[in-house]
Amino acid sequence: MNFQVMLIKDLFTISSTALLRQKLRTILTIIALSIGIASVVIIISAGKGLESMVLGELDIYNPNTLNIEVRVPGKGETGSATSMATGVTITTLKNTDMEEIIKHDNISLAYNYLTSQQVIKYQGDNKVVTVFGYGANADKVDNMKIMEGRFYTEEEEKSLSQVIFIGSKIKEDFFGEDTAVGKTIFIKGKSFRVVGVQEEMGASFGFDFDSLVYMPTETLQKRFLGTDYAMGINASVIDMSKIDSTKEDIEMLLRDRHDISDPDKDDFKLTTMEEIRSTLETVVGGITLLLIALVCISLLVGGVGITNIMYVTVTERTFEIGLRKSLGAKSKDILWQFLVEAMILTASGGVVGVIFGVIISFLIYLGANSFGLNWVFAVPLYAIVLAIGFSTAVGMFFGIYPAKRAASLDPIVAIRKE
Repeated sequence: MNFQVMLIKDLFTISSTALLRQKLRTILTIIALSIGIASVVIIISAGKGLESMVLGELDIYNPNTLNIEVRVPGKGETGSATSMATGVTITTLKNTDMEEIIKHDNISLAYNYLTSQQVIKYQGDNKVVTVFGYGANADKVDNMKIMEGRFYTEEEEKSLSQVIFIGSKIKEDFFGEDTAVGKTIFIKGKSFRVVGVQEEMGASFGFDFDSLVYMPTETLQKRFLGTDYAMGINASVIDMSKIDSTKEDIEMLLRDRHDISDPDKDDFKLTTMEEIRSTLETVVGGITLLLIALVCISLLVGGVGITNIMYVTVTERTFEIGLRKSLGAKSKDILWQFLVEAMILTASGGVVGVIFGVIISFLIYLGANSFGLNWVFAVPLYAIVLAIGFSTAVGMFFGIYPAKRAASLDPIVAIRKE
């Protein structure tokens, strides 16, 4: 056992000494390999940061929320989105649909919603904003946090009251440090009383929630748009263990109400928060794996470089190899010497790459947070193990050919070449 330990120690000593004789070549090789390794660490860390940022966007919604959105019948997900982006309007999701959905024994609350762009005015200040028509139960379904005042009531919605609930940035822009509750804002010449202000929320999926104005859905429908349909419905599920069966029940209910016999022609889509989260995780994970695969290709190219460098090294040290073999060194000793050299090179590149990768990942984290993004700094242990392990494996794999060539040299021929 002690003999084996000494042999391994000697191998590392001989290999390290040989590499240090060519310092510049060794350093440049390590740097070249470390770039690829650092890229692996950065991509995995960035993938974790992106995942946390994207999934964090869902935190504003309750996990027990069931979302129903309109879609173009028969178009599929992509076709539906494209059609609606080009101006196709679906008018089949009615207020009465929401009233029927809320009767389900596993639904506690529900609200329907739609959006509109409007100009709001206060004492000569104008601002173009997105107005969300939200049902009176929205604050309970979405667990809205109120900074000032209250949310509007069902009675105010049914009576088409001209009341609004505003985001924190709207409050700051129009009222500054003054209270907003009770103040009057004008929208298309109609006066609206502010009943509450939402706590600061930031942006989510392209919406700056702090710059939104909320009014009762029916008020927006009747007083501005002249409609009785909605873009979607959010419903709160009582028992999460029954959410799948609840989803199926509501699908059947809406198909019956919309006279749809073929599910492929649904003019709506039901999605749970868990399904949305799972989809986003899959997308982010897929992107991360693709980028890692591309980086690994560059590492394989680096492995070819290792083969080339070790091949040149063997050629330069032909006399040394012949001399060692003539003094009793076995072929396997020479083989392992050059394999260990290749592994030291790549393992060193792996360690340096991990250090650079962690530093750059931290800088990315600082930069993302300076822009207000919900980014986390995370370098999983498996990323470090993968980076160093893969680089060492590359060294062993691509170092085999030049090592075998060195081991197969005839000592007499090798000494004569010198």
